[in-house]
Amino acid sequence: MSSSQVLRRRDQKPGIGLQAVLAVQANSAKPEPIPSPPETAEEVKEQCDSFTLESFTTEDAWELGHLLYARLLPFAAQKPTLISIALANSGQVLFQTAVGSGTAPDNEIWVARKRNSVLRWGSSTWLLHCKYDGDEAAFRAKFGMSEEQAGKYAIHGGAVPIRVKGVEGIVAVVVVSGLKQHEDHGVIVDVIRSNWE
Repeated sequence: MSSSQVLRRRDQKPGIGLQAVLAVQANSAKPEPIPSPPETAEEVKEQCDSFTLESFTTEDAWELGHLLYARLLPFAAQKPTLISIALANSGQVLFQTAVGSGTAPDNEIWVARKRNSVLRWGSSTWLLHCKYDGDEAAFRAKFGMSEEQAGKYAIHGGAVPIRVKGVEGIVAVVVVSGLKQHEDHGVIVDVIRSNWE
């Protein structure tokens, strides 16, 4: 599945995400490992930098948020996470929740920094991480930013741009914070690939 392919939600019925959450809550299965994304910038750009959807409405954000919640819930006891989905043009948060107890205000700061990076550079934070080999000093120097300016951005995986066919630019940003950075990115990719086609 390439980043430019236009995807449509497989199951259009309302509440499919909430049903997934209820199913996970009723079953105490072991967490299914989160697939690791590619580690080269070229592969990330081709395979999982962003997703272009047929549409992205408030209902789509609600379903995606709940599907992410259901996927992350089995990890909650050991790895509490924060999920945030916001519109790109206004910053309006359409869905946000903590998965498990133990998230901290710092997770909120990471969400903002990751979202800022996607909005400024139009790429996933995992792509930025791979492109600069995680070297924040090189990243900062490339764009002539002071340490204070660079503090508004993060090149740690976990923020993915959502685009919509026929719409210029990014429509929304999906962010996960709390896992290892490759897992933060990987879970978003996994959930979208599993539920959109």
